[in-house]
Amino acid sequence: MHEVVLASGNAGKLAELKSLLADVEVSVIPQSALSVPEADETGRSFVENALIKARHAAEHTGLAAIGDDSGLAVDALDGAPGIYSARYAGPSASDAENTAKLLADLREVPAQRRTARFHCLVAYVRNADDPTPIICQGTWEGQIALVPEGDNGFGYDPVFYVPSHRCTAAQLPADEKNRISHRARALALLREQMRSMDRDRSGPL
Repeated sequence: MHEVVLASGNAGKLAELKSLLADVEVSVIPQSALSVPEADETGRSFVENALIKARHAAEHTGLAAIGDDSGLAVDALDGAPGIYSARYAGPSASDAENTAKLLADLREVPAQRRTARFHCLVAYVRNADDPTPIICQGTWEGQIALVPEGDNGFGYDPVFYVPSHRCTAAQLPADEKNRISHRARALALLREQMRSMDRDRSGPL
């Protein structure tokens, strides 16, 4: 069992990651448990921020690291909140505050124009200077609901309507969300890469 640090202290992300990597020989540790400070997300894209976070966690711990950067892109808002999804309503905004700002910004937008998608970019580095990081991307298409519904999930899940399931992401059972979400799709790709490394590895990850 190899230790990998998750470049996040988000409990929701940690739970999803552990579930989705359950069949890989890794023990995922949140960076908060190792006193790693938050990285400065200075990138201009999801992939840049994912790499910044992964390298930062690896540098502070000496462990392999997984960095995740994800967010919501709304067509009517020209892709916003995008990389600023976690701080859309301000640097220390709560999920509820971010969601409230999103709904306020879309107040005049009709249902048919409220198309949106979640993006997730995951970067895996073997060490802080890894020249060949593994990068995986997942996307989840949906719409922004008029009002929040559901108590599961986190972030914008209560207002992210999933047409195929006729409910919001926050109304989905955790196992179903972990099958179809943007993070699930990105991590499914990462899982295959890591399992391949396990098969081919002659040393540690």
